[in-house]
Amino acid sequence: MDKVRFGVVGTNFITDWMIHGARQDSRFDLQAVCSRKEESGEAFAMKHHIPHYFTSLEEMAASPYIDAVYIATPNFLHASQSILCMSHGKHVLCEKPMASNTHEGRFMTEASEKYGVTLMEAMKPTLTPNFLNLQRNLYRAGVIRRYFSAYCQYSSRYDKFKDGGIIPNAFNPQLSNGAIMDIGVYTIYPMVVLFGMPKEIKASGLLLSTGTDGQGTVLFRYDDMEASILYSKIADSDLPTEIQGEQGNLTLDRINKISRLTFTPRTANVPGGKGRISVTEDLTISMNKDEYYYEMAEFISLVLAGKRESSINSHQNSLRTLTLLDEIRRQLGVTFPADK
Repeated sequence: MDKVRFGVVGTNFITDWMIHGARQDSRFDLQAVCSRKEESGEAFAMKHHIPHYFTSLEEMAASPYIDAVYIATPNFLHASQSILCMSHGKHVLCEKPMASNTHEGRFMTEASEKYGVTLMEAMKPTLTPNFLNLQRNLYRAGVIRRYFSAYCQYSSRYDKFKDGGIIPNAFNPQLSNGAIMDIGVYTIYPMVVLFGMPKEIKASGLLLSTGTDGQGTVLFRYDDMEASILYSKIADSDLPTEIQGEQGNLTLDRINKISRLTFTPRTANVPGGKGRISVTEDLTISMNKDEYYYEMAEFISLVLAGKRESSINSHQNSLRTLTLLDEIRRQLGVTFPADK
């Protein structure tokens, strides 16, 4: 098999973006789409030239047309839909966050093992060339003392929310949504990949009238370093992500879409007592592919190699991230129906 035949679940803009990037990989073969409404499924199929469309996920999962499924539905559906597809022998690429909570996430990884299929969380930044180059150059910073990351983006749906009468999906706890689940996770997953689990967590934030978080600040303590993140869907920020070490700092321009990576060594004395100097080195790797290409390429390679999980977006890293999300929500007082 040199191609993987895909079905997609969800017809929103994220699926549009994913398809655009995935089609840059010649091994990606889009065969089906599933939507609750026949008219939207048919329209999406025509838009992307997809041969088959379904209104029943179970029918699509049981069909002979596909080998794998990309799931881009609301968070509260991720676990049940992924497990259904895996039970039919289909490999699953599931949008972030992989599940509503750690409990659901464990059921998903157990299903991957039970049915012998690939399961991977679609956390795209950690699979891009610049993040991989960050990992390769991490040693240059010496002993790491701090990780800082920020992702704050004023939601276009927030104005509708403030007007009243409409609860957008992004702020609906019934769907296991909120700022930490939507964009805060982008700051946490890379931290887990790079440094593992922290020893302590302290979270604070602002809750909206629906009971979800609009923004938050989280402090993490490791044995020899600290980490802090800022996230928001009710305010903007241009702050970068920075890894501070005793020998220098590595800086990423944006944690969700890394387009620039630099290393600045610790300042050194200039001979002759003329002050101190530090020269920033550009480590950026120009991406010649769409950002969504890299997660799809990783997933397809796993499927074709018969591997159940990625070494980077691994089951362990996904479960660790969910564990941190659970604790942050607990401290903020955010609960989902799925938690019960």
